[in-house]
Amino acid sequence: MKEENVIDTLNEFLKGQYMGIRSYEHFIEKLDDGLIKKQFQTMQQEHKQHALQVAERIQNLGGTPVSSEGVVGSVQGFISQFQIPDTTEGMIESAKKGESYYGIGMSEEIVRGDLDQESRQLIEKILDKDRQHVQILNEMLH
Repeated sequence: MKEENVIDTLNEFLKGQYMGIRSYEHFIEKLDDGLIKKQFQTMQQEHKQHALQVAERIQNLGGTPVSSEGVVGSVQGFISQFQIPDTTEGMIESAKKGESYYGIGMSEEIVRGDLDQESRQLIEKILDKDRQHVQILNEMLH
C-alpha cells in the first residue's frame, strides 16, 4: 500500500471531521438548553481533537492535511444550516443522524481500504468515540 493512498484516505476522513465540527457549531448557536449545549460543545471539542490527531498522522506520513471540509462539504454545511430543526429534540435527532450515518457509516466506507496499521488504529479509536456520541445522543432523547 502506498503512503500516498493512505494520506488521501486520511484526508477524506479529515474532511468528515471538519463537517462534524461545523455541524455542531450550527447546533450550538441555536440551542437554548444549557445542559445540551454543554454536551454538544464537548462532542465538538472531541471532533476537533480527532481532526488534530488525523492531521498530525498525515504530516507524519509526509503529507499535507486538508484544512477544511472541502467544496462539497462546505456547500452541504451551508445548506444544512438552514435545515436545522427548531426543537431541541429535533437537533439531537439531527446530530445523532450526522454522527451515525455520516460520522460512522460513511467514515467506515472511506477507511475500508488503504490504511496502514497505525492509521487504522487511530481511526478505529475515533470511530469508537463517535459511537459513544451516538449512545449519549440516544440517552438524551429518552
